[in-house]
Amino acid sequence: MSVSVQEADFDAGAEIAALSAGREDVGAVASFVGLVRADKQAEKVGAGDTAPVQAMTLEHYPGMTEKALEAIAAEARGRWDIFGVRVIHRVGRLLPGDRIVLVAVASAHRGEAFAACEFIMDYLKTRAPFWKKEETAAGGRWVDARESDDHAAGRWERD
Repeated sequence: MSVSVQEADFDAGAEIAALSAGREDVGAVASFVGLVRADKQAEKVGAGDTAPVQAMTLEHYPGMTEKALEAIAAEARGRWDIFGVRVIHRVGRLLPGDRIVLVAVASAHRGEAFAACEFIMDYLKTRAPFWKKEETAAGGRWVDARESDDHAAGRWERD
């Protein structure tokens, strides 16, 4: 299990390959790579118009954020039979098309890998201490958590 919070970009292919390197018991590696979108969801600028995102700045609490990511990955390991987890989350100023996040999970079977990968991403969106500011031609604004992200993470709650 490995987590990193960093400004530098990452090589998703190399990170994914490392999860199964030298292992013959890995039958599946599921991964997710999140990118900065320049869509028009950022900020209302007029009568129903929206401004595309020109950049996004992600902030975090060093130390605290890594511990939160490690706890999320550890919870996934407790729920599914997985062999390895790699989480990388970038911080700093990012432009549309830049990679933001990688979640990769190795296991013997695809079902376990897919479920754990989706769980980690859902919890990362709702439980990891990151703050996101979007920049548009209309100015900048801090982005609140989305209700859809909370709903997605809620699927994993145990009674």
